[in-house]
Amino acid sequence: MKAIYITGTAGSGKSLLTSNLLQWYIDHDNFPITVNLDPAVSELPYLPDVDIRNHIDINNIIETYGLGPNGAIIMSYDLIGTKIQDIQLEVDELNPDYILIDTPGQIELFAYRSSGNYFISNFQADSKTSIFIMDGVLVSSPINFVSLSLLSASINLRLKTSQINVLSKRDLIIDNLENILKWAHSDTALLEALDKENNQEFSLLSKDVLKIISQNGLNQELLAISNLTLNGLIELSSVLSRILNQGEEIEY
Repeated sequence: MKAIYITGTAGSGKSLLTSNLLQWYIDHDNFPITVNLDPAVSELPYLPDVDIRNHIDINNIIETYGLGPNGAIIMSYDLIGTKIQDIQLEVDELNPDYILIDTPGQIELFAYRSSGNYFISNFQADSKTSIFIMDGVLVSSPINFVSLSLLSASINLRLKTSQINVLSKRDLIIDNLENILKWAHSDTALLEALDKENNQEFSLLSKDVLKIISQNGLNQELLAISNLTLNGLIELSSVLSRILNQGEEIEY
């Protein structure tokens, strides 16, 4: 069993990518399953094979502890780690080739509190990796790009798994796609773009952040995908194969 954790900011397209990868692996004669780890989600574009909502009821938390919606979400995320044995048992019984784990929408609550790190560290799989989705609309300016790159590096350090950075919504940012990919592949191009920013104070701060990311080898390649057109999904599946199958490329 190979586990793929799908992370990213709220609204970046985590659940849509989970759904698309599910269908991709099915179409290529694999047996994938989906795991929903978001207790607060109301609707999903796929039917989860394993669902944390069967173990954690956010409405019950609100009623039992007298919490508001935000407090209940925080508590429900903290409880995820306590349900790892239940989730593991359900997954093991299905014995899939790939486990697509759709992480909670509020990534900062999942990654920076103890539950997320505990779950990823202790959930058993033959190999594992994570996908961090950078919202293409949010990274349309160089300062925003640096900010999301810092978040990506932080999530990588926190979750302690190999990580693939993915740029979502490429169909919505066609006019700026080339620039964004240049920023990802070349610090020089990103620095030049930062020089043109009107806000020099934040431009200088962004340069300092970029320098730290680069010096510590925390910047990574960026794959552009579209959950609408499925553009880039072949490239993403190839990278996943190289990581999860120890260099043995699967031919599609």
